[in-house]
Amino acid sequence: MTYDFDLFVIGAGSGGIATARRAAEYGARVGIAEFDRLGGTCVTRGCVPKKLMVYAARFPSIFEESQGYGWSPVQSSLNWEDMINRVNNEVTRLNGIYQRMLDNSKVQVYQGRAKFVDNHTVEIGDTKVTADKILIAVGGTPIRPDIPGIEHALISDDLFTMNPQPQRVVLLGGGYIGSEFACILNGLGAEVIQVIRHDKILRGFDEDLRTEIQEGMIRHGIKIINNAEILEIAKTDSGVNVKLKTDKEENILADAISLAALGRKPNTDNIGLENTGVKVDEAGMILVDSYSRTAEENIYAVGDCTNKLQLTPVAINEGRAFADTVFGGKSRVMSYENIPTAVFTNPEAATVGLTEAEAVEKYGSDRIQVYRSRFRPMYYTLAGKEEKTLMKLIVEKESDRVLGAHMVGDYAAEIIQGVAIAVKMGAKKADFDATVGIHPSSAEEFVTMR
Repeated sequence: MTYDFDLFVIGAGSGGIATARRAAEYGARVGIAEFDRLGGTCVTRGCVPKKLMVYAARFPSIFEESQGYGWSPVQSSLNWEDMINRVNNEVTRLNGIYQRMLDNSKVQVYQGRAKFVDNHTVEIGDTKVTADKILIAVGGTPIRPDIPGIEHALISDDLFTMNPQPQRVVLLGGGYIGSEFACILNGLGAEVIQVIRHDKILRGFDEDLRTEIQEGMIRHGIKIINNAEILEIAKTDSGVNVKLKTDKEENILADAISLAALGRKPNTDNIGLENTGVKVDEAGMILVDSYSRTAEENIYAVGDCTNKLQLTPVAINEGRAFADTVFGGKSRVMSYENIPTAVFTNPEAATVGLTEAEAVEKYGSDRIQVYRSRFRPMYYTLAGKEEKTLMKLIVEKESDRVLGAHMVGDYAAEIIQGVAIAVKMGAKKADFDATVGIHPSSAEEFVTMR
Protein backbone atom coordinates (compact mmCIF):
# COMPACT_ATOMS: atom_id res chain seq x y z
CA MET A 1 0.00 0.00 0.00
CA THR A 2 1.18 3.55 -0.74
CA TYR A 3 1.00 6.03 2.14
CA ASP A 4 1.23 9.82 2.22
CA PHE A 5 4.09 9.58 4.73
CA ASP A 6 6.59 7.05 5.93
CA LEU A 7 6.18 8.55 9.41
CA PHE A 8 3.55 10.82 10.89
CA VAL A 9 4.17 12.33 14.33
CA ILE A 10 1.35 13.47 16.60
CA GLY A 11 2.78 16.19 18.82
CA ALA A 12 5.57 18.66 18.06
CA GLY A 13 7.21 18.83 21.45
CA SER A 14 10.85 18.00 22.14
CA GLY A 15 10.41 14.27 21.54
CA GLY A 16 8.23 14.60 18.46
CA ILE A 17 10.42 17.18 16.74
CA ALA A 18 13.64 15.26 17.48
CA THR A 19 12.11 12.09 16.04
CA ALA A 20 10.72 13.80 12.93
CA ARG A 21 14.03 15.47 12.09
CA ARG A 22 16.10 12.32 12.68
CA ALA A 23 13.78 10.21 10.54
CA ALA A 24 13.88 12.84 7.78
CA GLU A 25 17.69 12.73 7.85
CA TYR A 26 17.42 9.08 6.85
CA GLY A 27 15.26 10.02 3.86
CA ALA A 28 11.84 9.29 5.35
CA ARG A 29 8.83 11.33 4.25
CA VAL A 30 7.65 12.87 7.52
CA GLY A 31 4.62 14.85 8.64
CA ILE A 32 3.93 16.26 12.08
CA ALA A 33 0.84 17.80 13.72
CA GLU A 34 0.65 20.24 16.62
CA PHE A 35 -2.35 22.21 17.90
CA ASP A 36 -0.26 24.52 20.13
CA ARG A 37 3.07 26.27 19.69
CA LEU A 38 6.02 24.23 18.49
CA GLY A 39 8.35 22.99 21.20
CA GLY A 40 5.88 21.36 23.58
CA THR A 41 5.76 21.65 27.35
CA CYS A 42 9.49 22.04 27.92
CA VAL A 43 10.02 24.97 25.58
CA THR A 44 6.70 26.79 25.83
CA ARG A 45 5.57 26.29 29.44
CA GLY A 46 8.20 24.25 31.25
CA CYS A 47 11.98 23.89 31.42
CA VAL A 48 13.01 26.89 29.32
CA PRO A 49 10.82 29.71 30.69
CA LYS A 50 11.18 28.22 34.17
CA LYS A 51 14.99 28.33 34.02
CA LEU A 52 14.89 31.93 32.77
CA MET A 53 12.77 32.81 35.81
CA VAL A 54 15.21 30.91 38.04
CA TYR A 55 17.96 33.22 36.75
CA ALA A 56 15.77 36.27 37.38
CA ALA A 57 15.13 35.18 40.96
CA ARG A 58 18.84 34.92 41.78
CA PHE A 59 19.70 38.60 41.41
CA PRO A 60 18.49 39.88 44.81
CA SER A 61 20.86 37.43 46.56
CA ILE A 62 23.71 38.36 44.22
CA PHE A 63 23.18 42.07 44.92
CA GLU A 64 23.31 41.37 48.66
CA GLU A 65 26.31 39.03 48.51
CA SER A 66 28.33 41.48 46.43
CA GLN A 67 28.61 43.77 49.45
CA GLY A 68 30.79 41.16 51.14
CA TYR A 69 33.27 41.71 48.32
CA GLY A 70 33.37 45.47 48.67
CA TRP A 71 30.60 46.52 46.31
CA SER A 72 28.25 49.27 47.44
CA PRO A 73 24.62 48.39 48.16
CA VAL A 74 22.46 48.04 45.05
CA GLN A 75 19.03 49.63 45.00
CA SER A 76 17.07 47.80 42.35
CA SER A 77 13.45 46.81 41.80
CA LEU A 78 11.81 44.21 39.60
CA ASN A 79 9.62 45.18 36.69
CA TRP A 80 7.50 42.03 36.76
CA GLU A 81 5.64 42.72 33.52
CA ASP A 82 8.88 43.41 31.66
CA MET A 83 10.42 40.18 32.97
CA ILE A 84 7.38 38.11 31.96
CA ASN A 85 7.36 39.70 28.50
CA ARG A 86 11.06 39.02 27.99
CA VAL A 87 10.66 35.39 29.00
CA ASN A 88 7.73 34.88 26.66
CA ASN A 89 9.49 36.71 23.82
CA GLU A 90 12.32 34.19 24.13
CA VAL A 91 9.80 31.35 23.93
CA THR A 92 8.37 32.90 20.76
CA ARG A 93 11.86 33.14 19.30
CA LEU A 94 12.45 29.45 20.01
CA ASN A 95 9.12 28.55 18.38
CA GLY A 96 10.38 30.20 15.20
CA ILE A 97 13.65 28.27 15.37
CA TYR A 98 11.75 24.98 15.61
CA GLN A 99 9.67 25.94 12.60
CA ARG A 100 12.81 26.67 10.57
CA MET A 101 14.43 23.41 11.67
CA LEU A 102 11.41 21.42 10.54
CA ASP A 103 11.25 23.34 7.27
CA ASN A 104 14.95 22.72 6.63
CA SER A 105 14.42 19.02 7.34
CA LYS A 106 11.51 19.01 4.85
CA VAL A 107 9.08 17.87 7.54
CA GLN A 108 5.52 18.90 6.66
CA VAL A 109 3.85 20.66 9.60
CA TYR A 110 0.08 20.51 10.17
CA GLN A 111 -1.43 23.01 12.59
CA GLY A 112 -4.29 21.44 14.53
CA ARG A 113 -5.34 18.49 16.67
CA ALA A 114 -4.58 15.11 15.14
CA LYS A 115 -6.90 12.16 15.73
CA PHE A 116 -6.63 8.52 14.70
CA VAL A 117 -9.18 7.28 12.18
CA ASP A 118 -7.49 3.87 12.10
CA ASN A 119 -4.00 2.58 12.75
CA HIS A 120 -2.65 4.09 9.49
CA THR A 121 -4.87 7.16 9.12
CA VAL A 122 -4.94 10.46 11.00
CA GLU A 123 -7.25 13.44 10.55
CA ILE A 124 -6.33 17.02 11.35
CA GLY A 125 -9.48 19.09 11.03
CA ASP A 126 -10.84 18.39 7.57
CA THR A 127 -7.59 16.87 6.34
CA LYS A 128 -6.85 13.15 6.37
CA VAL A 129 -3.37 11.70 5.91
CA THR A 130 -2.02 8.16 5.91
CA ALA A 131 1.31 6.91 7.18
CA ASP A 132 3.18 3.64 7.33
CA LYS A 133 4.38 4.40 10.88
CA ILE A 134 2.76 6.76 13.38
CA LEU A 135 4.44 8.15 16.48
CA ILE A 136 2.47 9.50 19.44
CA ALA A 137 4.39 12.24 21.27
CA VAL A 138 1.61 14.28 22.88
CA GLY A 139 3.22 14.73 26.30
CA GLY A 140 1.30 15.37 29.50
CA THR A 141 -0.96 17.95 31.09
CA PRO A 142 -1.44 19.07 34.74
CA ILE A 143 -4.01 17.19 36.81
CA ARG A 144 -6.83 19.09 38.47
CA PRO A 145 -7.85 16.95 41.46
CA ASP A 146 -11.45 16.73 42.63
CA ILE A 147 -11.38 19.47 45.26
CA PRO A 148 -14.27 21.93 45.79
CA GLY A 149 -13.37 25.23 44.13
CA ILE A 150 -10.52 23.75 42.11
CA GLU A 151 -11.44 26.04 39.22
CA HIS A 152 -10.05 28.98 41.22
CA ALA A 153 -6.54 27.49 41.30
CA LEU A 154 -3.87 28.09 38.69
CA ILE A 155 -1.89 25.32 37.02
CA SER A 156 1.86 25.49 36.44
CA ASP A 157 1.33 26.81 32.88
CA ASP A 158 -0.36 29.94 34.28
CA LEU A 159 2.66 30.92 36.35
CA PHE A 160 4.46 32.11 33.22
CA THR A 161 1.79 34.69 32.38
CA MET A 162 0.61 35.94 35.79
CA ASN A 163 0.13 39.69 35.82
CA PRO A 164 0.30 41.64 38.07
CA GLN A 165 2.97 40.13 40.25
CA PRO A 166 1.47 38.13 43.12
CA GLN A 167 2.53 39.23 46.58
CA ARG A 168 1.32 36.13 48.46
CA VAL A 169 1.15 32.71 46.84
CA VAL A 170 0.09 29.28 48.06
CA LEU A 171 1.59 26.37 46.11
CA LEU A 172 -0.10 23.01 46.47
CA GLY A 173 2.18 20.02 46.09
CA GLY A 174 5.71 18.96 47.00
CA GLY A 175 7.09 17.69 43.70
CA TYR A 176 9.96 19.31 41.85
CA ILE A 177 7.71 21.67 39.85
CA GLY A 178 6.03 23.08 42.94
CA SER A 179 9.30 23.29 44.85
CA GLU A 180 11.02 25.08 41.97
CA PHE A 181 8.22 27.63 41.62
CA ALA A 182 8.15 28.18 45.38
CA CYS A 183 11.82 29.20 45.18
CA ILE A 184 11.33 31.29 42.02
CA LEU A 185 8.44 33.30 43.45
CA ASN A 186 10.21 33.65 46.80
CA GLY A 187 13.33 34.96 45.07
CA LEU A 188 11.25 37.44 43.10
CA GLY A 189 9.83 38.88 46.30
CA ALA A 190 6.58 37.06 47.01
CA GLU A 191 5.54 35.56 50.32
CA VAL A 192 5.31 31.84 49.57
CA ILE A 193 3.49 29.07 51.43
CA GLN A 194 3.98 25.54 50.10
CA VAL A 195 1.42 22.94 51.17
CA ILE A 196 2.47 19.29 50.94
CA ARG A 197 0.70 16.03 51.72
CA HIS A 198 3.75 14.31 53.22
CA ASP A 199 6.38 15.27 55.77
CA LYS A 200 8.96 16.29 53.14
CA ILE A 201 9.12 17.65 49.61
CA LEU A 202 10.50 15.74 46.60
CA ARG A 203 9.31 12.22 47.33
CA GLY A 204 11.46 9.68 45.48
CA PHE A 205 14.70 11.63 45.76
CA ASP A 206 17.50 10.73 48.18
CA GLU A 207 16.53 11.46 51.80
CA ASP A 208 19.59 13.59 52.55
CA LEU A 209 18.93 15.62 49.42
CA ARG A 210 15.26 16.13 50.36
CA THR A 211 16.16 17.26 53.86
CA GLU A 212 18.91 19.64 52.70
CA ILE A 213 16.69 21.34 50.11
CA GLN A 214 13.70 21.67 52.42
CA GLU A 215 15.79 23.16 55.22
CA GLY A 216 17.38 25.56 52.73
CA MET A 217 14.01 26.68 51.41
CA ILE A 218 12.72 27.32 54.92
CA ARG A 219 15.91 29.24 55.74
CA HIS A 220 15.25 31.46 52.72
CA GLY A 221 11.79 32.36 54.02
CA ILE A 222 9.44 29.83 52.40
CA LYS A 223 6.80 28.47 54.77
CA ILE A 224 6.16 24.74 54.28
CA ILE A 225 3.01 23.20 55.74
CA ASN A 226 3.41 19.44 55.72
CA ASN A 227 1.06 16.48 56.23
CA ALA A 228 -1.80 18.66 55.01
CA GLU A 229 -5.04 17.80 53.26
CA ILE A 230 -6.62 20.39 50.94
CA LEU A 231 -10.33 20.67 51.78
CA GLU A 232 -11.60 23.58 49.71
CA ILE A 233 -10.57 26.55 47.57
CA ALA A 234 -12.80 29.63 47.46
CA LYS A 235 -12.69 32.96 45.63
CA THR A 236 -13.22 35.97 47.90
CA ASP A 237 -13.20 39.74 47.51
CA SER A 238 -9.75 39.79 49.10
CA GLY A 239 -8.18 37.01 47.03
CA VAL A 240 -8.28 33.22 47.01
CA ASN A 241 -8.78 31.23 50.20
CA VAL A 242 -7.60 27.66 50.71
CA LYS A 243 -8.95 25.56 53.58
CA LEU A 244 -6.50 22.99 54.93
CA LYS A 245 -6.64 20.17 57.43
CA THR A 246 -3.46 19.33 59.34
CA ASP A 247 -3.83 18.60 63.06
CA LYS A 248 -6.50 21.30 62.85
CA GLU A 249 -8.42 23.15 60.17
CA GLU A 250 -6.96 26.44 58.97
CA ASN A 251 -7.55 28.97 56.21
CA ILE A 252 -4.89 30.73 54.15
CA LEU A 253 -5.68 33.77 52.03
CA ALA A 254 -3.45 34.53 49.03
CA ASP A 255 -3.33 36.45 45.76
CA ALA A 256 -3.03 33.15 43.90
CA ILE A 257 -3.33 29.42 44.58
CA SER A 258 -1.38 27.17 42.24
CA LEU A 259 -1.59 23.44 41.60
CA ALA A 260 2.05 23.48 40.66
CA ALA A 261 2.89 19.96 41.72
CA LEU A 262 -0.15 17.74 42.08
CA GLY A 263 0.82 15.54 39.19
CA ARG A 264 0.35 15.27 35.44
CA LYS A 265 -1.55 12.92 33.16
CA PRO A 266 -0.97 11.87 29.54
CA ASN A 267 -2.43 14.28 27.01
CA THR A 268 -4.20 11.49 25.11
CA ASP A 269 -7.84 12.57 25.39
CA ASN A 270 -9.59 12.92 22.03
CA ILE A 271 -6.76 11.58 19.85
CA GLY A 272 -8.78 8.53 18.77
CA LEU A 273 -6.83 5.79 20.55
CA GLU A 274 -10.08 3.82 20.65
CA ASN A 275 -9.79 3.49 16.86
CA THR A 276 -6.51 1.62 17.25
CA GLY A 277 -5.16 -1.34 19.18
CA VAL A 278 -2.97 0.87 21.41
CA LYS A 279 -3.12 -0.16 25.08
CA VAL A 280 -2.83 2.08 28.14
CA ASP A 281 -2.31 1.43 31.87
CA GLU A 282 -4.60 2.43 34.77
CA ALA A 283 -3.20 5.97 34.71
CA GLY A 284 -3.82 6.28 30.96
CA MET A 285 -0.12 6.03 30.09
CA ILE A 286 0.53 4.38 26.73
CA LEU A 287 2.19 0.99 27.14
CA VAL A 288 5.31 0.57 25.00
CA ASP A 289 8.12 -1.96 24.71
CA SER A 290 11.85 -1.27 24.80
CA TYR A 291 11.68 -0.04 21.18
CA SER A 292 8.83 2.40 21.98
CA ARG A 293 6.36 0.19 20.06
CA THR A 294 2.75 0.06 21.28
CA ALA A 295 0.41 -2.92 21.08
CA GLU A 296 -0.31 -1.81 17.48
CA GLU A 297 2.80 -2.87 15.58
CA ASN A 298 3.06 0.23 13.37
CA ILE A 299 2.27 2.77 16.12
CA TYR A 300 4.95 3.99 18.52
CA ALA A 301 4.98 6.43 21.43
CA VAL A 302 7.67 8.40 23.27
CA GLY A 303 7.88 10.92 26.09
CA ASP A 304 5.55 11.87 28.91
CA CYS A 305 2.50 10.07 27.48
CA THR A 306 4.17 6.67 27.96
CA ASN A 307 4.79 4.41 30.94
CA LYS A 308 8.48 5.33 30.97
CA LEU A 309 10.48 8.12 32.62
CA GLN A 310 9.09 11.64 32.21
CA LEU A 311 12.01 13.90 31.33
CA THR A 312 12.57 15.98 28.20
CA PRO A 313 16.02 14.54 27.33
CA VAL A 314 14.55 11.04 27.75
CA ALA A 315 11.78 11.79 25.23
CA ILE A 316 14.38 13.11 22.76
CA ASN A 317 16.60 10.06 23.18
CA GLU A 318 13.64 7.67 22.88
CA GLY A 319 12.56 9.35 19.66
CA ARG A 320 16.01 9.31 18.11
CA ALA A 321 16.48 5.65 19.10
CA PHE A 322 13.20 4.84 17.35
CA ALA A 323 14.22 6.74 14.21
CA ASP A 324 17.69 5.14 14.18
CA THR A 325 16.15 1.68 14.50
CA VAL A 326 13.22 1.98 12.10
CA PHE A 327 14.60 4.34 9.46
CA GLY A 328 18.38 4.31 9.96
CA GLY A 329 19.08 0.61 10.16
CA LYS A 330 20.87 1.12 13.49
CA SER A 331 18.93 -0.91 16.03
CA ARG A 332 19.21 0.55 19.52
CA VAL A 333 17.09 1.01 22.62
CA MET A 334 16.94 3.72 25.25
CA SER A 335 18.79 2.91 28.48
CA TYR A 336 16.96 4.09 31.58
CA GLU A 337 19.81 3.38 34.01
CA ASN A 338 21.76 6.25 35.56
CA ILE A 339 19.79 9.10 34.02
CA PRO A 340 20.84 12.39 35.66
CA THR A 341 18.31 15.00 36.63
CA ALA A 342 18.26 18.36 38.40
CA VAL A 343 15.91 20.31 40.63
CA PHE A 344 16.29 24.07 40.17
CA THR A 345 15.26 25.02 43.67
CA ASN A 346 17.22 27.33 45.94
CA PRO A 347 19.41 25.56 46.93
CA GLU A 348 19.81 23.75 43.61
CA ALA A 349 20.12 19.98 43.48
CA ALA A 350 21.11 17.29 41.00
CA THR A 351 21.38 13.53 41.11
CA VAL A 352 22.37 10.48 39.10
CA GLY A 353 22.06 6.78 39.89
CA LEU A 354 20.65 5.07 42.96
CA THR A 355 19.52 6.83 46.12
CA GLU A 356 20.82 5.43 49.40
CA ALA A 357 17.45 3.75 50.05
CA GLU A 358 17.41 2.18 46.59
CA ALA A 359 20.96 0.90 47.00
CA VAL A 360 20.13 -0.63 50.38
CA GLU A 361 17.05 -2.30 48.92
CA LYS A 362 19.00 -3.70 45.97
CA TYR A 363 22.30 -4.66 47.63
CA GLY A 364 21.68 -4.63 51.39
CA SER A 365 23.05 -2.11 53.87
CA ASP A 366 26.15 -4.19 54.60
CA ARG A 367 27.20 -4.16 50.92
CA ILE A 368 27.23 -0.41 50.33
CA GLN A 369 29.39 2.44 51.58
CA VAL A 370 28.03 5.97 51.80
CA TYR A 371 30.33 9.01 51.56
CA ARG A 372 29.00 12.43 52.56
CA SER A 373 30.48 15.90 52.65
CA ARG A 374 28.71 19.04 53.84
CA PHE A 375 30.51 22.38 53.83
CA ARG A 376 30.21 26.11 53.25
CA PRO A 377 31.51 27.02 49.78
CA MET A 378 34.25 29.62 49.59
CA TYR A 379 31.97 32.06 47.77
CA TYR A 380 29.85 32.56 50.91
CA THR A 381 32.68 33.22 53.34
CA LEU A 382 33.13 36.90 52.47
CA ALA A 383 29.39 37.25 51.87
CA GLY A 384 28.85 36.12 55.46
CA LYS A 385 26.15 33.61 54.64
CA GLU A 386 25.72 30.13 56.08
CA GLU A 387 24.76 28.48 52.79
CA LYS A 388 25.82 24.85 52.63
CA THR A 389 26.70 22.39 49.89
CA LEU A 390 25.98 18.68 50.32
CA MET A 391 27.69 15.99 48.25
CA LYS A 392 27.06 12.28 48.52
CA LEU A 393 28.37 9.12 46.85
CA ILE A 394 26.84 5.65 47.15
CA VAL A 395 29.39 2.89 46.51
CA GLU A 396 29.06 -0.90 46.27
CA LYS A 397 31.79 -2.27 48.55
CA GLU A 398 32.69 -5.45 46.65
CA SER A 399 33.11 -3.93 43.19
CA ASP A 400 33.95 -0.39 44.42
CA ARG A 401 31.52 0.86 41.74
CA VAL A 402 29.82 4.21 42.28
CA LEU A 403 26.07 3.50 42.29
CA GLY A 404 24.84 7.04 42.82
CA ALA A 405 25.99 10.64 43.15
CA HIS A 406 23.90 13.41 44.69
CA MET A 407 24.50 17.10 45.28
CA VAL A 408 22.74 20.09 46.79
CA GLY A 409 24.38 23.46 46.21
CA ASP A 410 25.39 26.04 43.62
CA TYR A 411 25.88 24.70 40.09
CA ALA A 412 24.75 21.20 41.12
CA ALA A 413 23.30 20.53 37.66
CA GLU A 414 26.50 21.56 35.88
CA ILE A 415 28.66 19.44 38.21
CA ILE A 416 26.49 16.31 38.24
CA GLN A 417 26.28 16.35 34.42
CA GLY A 418 30.01 15.63 34.33
CA VAL A 419 29.87 13.14 37.20
CA ALA A 420 27.04 11.34 35.40
CA ILE A 421 29.41 10.35 32.58
CA ALA A 422 31.63 8.56 35.07
CA VAL A 423 28.70 6.85 36.81
CA LYS A 424 27.24 5.78 33.45
CA MET A 425 30.59 4.27 32.46
CA GLY A 426 30.73 2.25 35.69
CA ALA A 427 33.49 4.23 37.40
CA LYS A 428 34.80 3.01 40.73
CA LYS A 429 35.42 5.04 43.83
CA ALA A 430 39.13 4.43 43.21
CA ASP A 431 38.73 6.20 39.83
CA PHE A 432 37.23 9.20 41.60
CA ASP A 433 40.06 9.13 44.16
CA ALA A 434 42.70 8.93 41.42
CA THR A 435 41.30 12.03 39.69
CA VAL A 436 43.08 15.26 40.56
CA GLY A 437 40.70 17.88 41.88
CA ILE A 438 40.35 21.38 40.46
CA HIS A 439 41.27 23.70 43.31
CA PRO A 440 39.69 25.74 44.72
CA SER A 441 36.25 24.52 43.68
CA SER A 442 33.26 22.80 45.23
CA ALA A 443 33.37 20.12 42.55
CA GLU A 444 36.74 18.82 43.77
CA GLU A 445 34.99 17.42 46.83
CA PHE A 446 33.64 14.58 44.66
CA VAL A 447 37.20 13.31 44.14
CA THR A 448 38.50 13.88 47.68
CA MET A 449 35.74 12.32 49.85
CA ARG A 450 36.97 9.83 52.45
